[in-house]
Amino acid sequence: MTDETPRRTNFITDIIDEHNRTGRFGGRVHTRFPPEPNGYLHIGHAKALVLDFGIAEDYGGITNLRYDDTNPVKEDVEYVDAIKEDIRWLGFDWGDREYYASDYFEQLYEMAIKLIKKGKAYVDELSPEETREYRGTLTEPGKNSPWRDRPIEESLDLFQRMRAGEFKDGELTLRAKIDMASPNINMRDPVMYRILHAHHHRTGDEWCIYPMYDFAHGQSDSIEGITHSLCSLEYENHRPLYDWFIEELEIFAPQQIEFARLNLTHTVMSKRKLRRIVEAGLVDSWIDPRMPTLAAMRRRGYPPKAIREFIDIVGVAKSENVIEVELLEHVVRDELNITAPRRMAVLEPVKVIIDNYPEGQVEWFEVPDFPHDPERGGSRKVPFSREIYIEADDFMENPPSKYFRLSPGREVRLMNAYYIQYKDIVKDDDGNVVEIHVTYDPESRGGQSPDGRKVRGTIHWVCAKHAVEAETRLYEQMFLEKDPEDIPDDQDFLDHFNKDSLKVVQAKLEPALADAKVGEVYQFVRDGYFTLDHVTSTPEKPVWIRTLSLVDSWAKMHK
Repeated sequence: MTDETPRRTNFITDIIDEHNRTGRFGGRVHTRFPPEPNGYLHIGHAKALVLDFGIAEDYGGITNLRYDDTNPVKEDVEYVDAIKEDIRWLGFDWGDREYYASDYFEQLYEMAIKLIKKGKAYVDELSPEETREYRGTLTEPGKNSPWRDRPIEESLDLFQRMRAGEFKDGELTLRAKIDMASPNINMRDPVMYRILHAHHHRTGDEWCIYPMYDFAHGQSDSIEGITHSLCSLEYENHRPLYDWFIEELEIFAPQQIEFARLNLTHTVMSKRKLRRIVEAGLVDSWIDPRMPTLAAMRRRGYPPKAIREFIDIVGVAKSENVIEVELLEHVVRDELNITAPRRMAVLEPVKVIIDNYPEGQVEWFEVPDFPHDPERGGSRKVPFSREIYIEADDFMENPPSKYFRLSPGREVRLMNAYYIQYKDIVKDDDGNVVEIHVTYDPESRGGQSPDGRKVRGTIHWVCAKHAVEAETRLYEQMFLEKDPEDIPDDQDFLDHFNKDSLKVVQAKLEPALADAKVGEVYQFVRDGYFTLDHVTSTPEKPVWIRTLSLVDSWAKMHK
């Protein structure tokens, strides 16, 4: 450990401190992040990622990136590349330590041979259905396979022939010989290898047998010299199996430590369920801004700093819990409030004509980028003319009490421009307001009253002549249920998908936004934080995604 106290202090660091005190690993801290390349990383993986890389950093150690690519049917190079991009986006680097479980296929095969020779593994002929039946239940022990006591030489021969491709998928498996009556169901002769005639993204068609995760995981850690194997709590009951393999193979033993996974309200974290959402066409891809994937959050404009801050706030626990998604949004909003320049945009525009403003005249106002923090500096010039757009809900013909925006008989301030007062309206045949006519006070330039009179309403606007046409996309949660993971098994969770989770509106933006770049986030005054969509935008048709609204639900919930 370095001389400095680790930033993270929790039960994991307590264990590492004890190992360093006793010299178990010679003071080394070597972790690994082991994603499966069968989907995109989501916010739950970010917790593991921050722990694996962050704790190693705190102790002056190193972290490997190792893909668990033992199931070629579900894996794709697209996911491999996406995972690397996500890790770098969060600010971590694995250096030259990029590995794959497939790097060790030959070593794992030889380890399996060693266990067969020791009488600790056998080739089984039970079908997958029979294997499940023989396994027993949580309350009833399993029963031995008829092939459990098959001679060692016969199992060796069959296993070698399995590798040679003589058998069909599912025809044979290699199983560890442990204890079919064990109270831990993972110890009941688990399958180590299955036959799978499928093309692998790295090894091609070289292999037709593939190790199961429970066999490849611990041995890969051992081969790489990992000291601390950090896993989510679901693997706690698998640890005795990993230890059994290590002991029987007499190889280096890492220390596995389990922590509670990150669960969020209104969110599903299961890759299987997320894949179903994508395949059902309910979202446009794994990186749809509604998805909890890191790539989707990056597309939506979430700052990586905020993601890491959120993970630190959540902390490390030993028991499962569900975190309010509003807390994540709160942390993101706090960061954007500091970093996002302000701009004016009108999402539901209605035209306002200032009857006494000179036709053809254009004024340019110097408007600060951070009006709430003048010391930040930065400004841009915003045009103003006789015709402008305001938000439709900033005008009411028959307003309720305490409505302080534009209405008959009321004067309001146009932000950074002038005072205006209602004069008349024009409606279409359906009774919708299409034009609002007003007058302005030329002495109130900059939004300042020349005679000290005060107005209670200030509204934003966009100059009609210079407005940038843009599509804006407003997102809500995919699931209205607080815990969609608890939807009963007799119901399809897809039926609970929020069909109103995306709203598309055509907006008018101030001209400075025409120069915006992908990755920049702006606060649209009163409408929230927005970023230019790198996926769907074109020079001719910019598309803006709302990162978050300005409403801090978490702060309201925890007053």
